[in-house]
Amino acid sequence: MDTNYDLDSVIRKVPDFPKQGVLYYDITGILAVPEAFRYCIDRLEELCKGRRIDAIAAVEARGFVFAAPLADRLSLPLILVRKPGKLPNKTIKKRFDLEYGSDMVCVQEVDIEQGSHVLFVDDLIATGGTLLAAATIFKEHGAHVEGFLGVIGLPFLNYEKVLEGHPVDVLQEYHGE
Repeated sequence: MDTNYDLDSVIRKVPDFPKQGVLYYDITGILAVPEAFRYCIDRLEELCKGRRIDAIAAVEARGFVFAAPLADRLSLPLILVRKPGKLPNKTIKKRFDLEYGSDMVCVQEVDIEQGSHVLFVDDLIATGGTLLAAATIFKEHGAHVEGFLGVIGLPFLNYEKVLEGHPVDVLQEYHGE
């Protein structure tokens, strides 16, 4: 496995999206280059070694893209973290604040196993608020948070402080917009 792939070369940077002054880091460039996507899954798999993991939780929707092949490789269940109204069974909801309002994530109650060790995967970790809300649902229902994995990390938005107490690993960091 090549541990030195230049992900930055395939991550598209889109200025002023979704609003003026924001630089959007677009992972679709990774998906357009099979070698880059394979590298990401290989590296994420490598970051799982030595951890006790019973399930992978993926954050809607781009997190699914990376978490599904990772869960398959590790022969682990994949649990979906979604927005309200997207899951068919009884859900547990958690509202969280954003810089421009609030949002909510949901997990099917049937998917949370008490005592299980869950690793959370997303495409991009920015403020950490969505992941914290998701992890809180699992903790409040008896699961253990094993850590957080992301393809892209924006440490200048202080996600490490928000997710403090758990390992946070990303493949590519950006230190400013």
